[in-house]
Amino acid sequence: MIDRLCELVRGKTVVALTGAGLSTESGIPDYRSPEALARPRRPIQGPEFVRSEAVRRRYWARSALGWERMRRAEPNEGHRALAALERSGVVVHVITQNVDRLHRKGGSRNVTELHGALEEVGCLGCGALEDRDALQGRMLVLNPGWTTGDVPAAPDGDAELPADREERFVVPPCGRCGGVLKPRVVFFGDNVPRPIVDEAFHATDTAGVLLVVGSSLAVFSGYRFLRRAVERGTPVAIVNRGPVRGEEHAAVKVEASTGSTLDALARTLASRG
Repeated sequence: MIDRLCELVRGKTVVALTGAGLSTESGIPDYRSPEALARPRRPIQGPEFVRSEAVRRRYWARSALGWERMRRAEPNEGHRALAALERSGVVVHVITQNVDRLHRKGGSRNVTELHGALEEVGCLGCGALEDRDALQGRMLVLNPGWTTGDVPAAPDGDAELPADREERFVVPPCGRCGGVLKPRVVFFGDNVPRPIVDEAFHATDTAGVLLVVGSSLAVFSGYRFLRRAVERGTPVAIVNRGPVRGEEHAAVKVEASTGSTLDALARTLASRG
């Protein structure tokens, strides 16, 4: 399968469309792997976050526990392989649905973050931006001892937490205007900003091959780019364990570890020139 993948991408410009399955090997949980489906969990909904103080408290109480694990996560061999493929001129763009910034940490430079990044926080009132680490410091001042003890990690960069404990959490306001803070990410039910969508479509339109990595494409915000590639006659390759929406259109599908597959692809292309 690696040989088939190599033959498909050889001599072509590749745009990678990546999802949470790429980052699970860095210790970040996803929503749709067999392990995740065994412990179903309702994700944060964007409109509810804006509307409900209780939902915001729930999110930030859990995020304060999960942030350190997210911040310490390191790129795996899949992230590093994509960066190596970019340096060699094979991969020209990465479109990612992930909010963990691991592509940038791994060395990729031409990256479109469809759903934003957890490293940034914005005020819904005045628009002021705050670094997530700085907010973490403020949260721990207001909630001393909050991060003591170990809790299970969750896909939103947060953690599992009993409801009665969430209710005791004090959420810091915007340091400039006292308004409501929200991570600079696209939650479920939110829309991806139009300029970001346009950037990703432009990248897709320039691709000689669209390489889908670690995503089921169950969410339309990612699936539309596969559909666009198919409409334009651009070959599609998939590296993912489990079903992928639209996989019947793929020229090649590799059901294996994203990290080891991308590493093998990068090494094989390098060795064969």
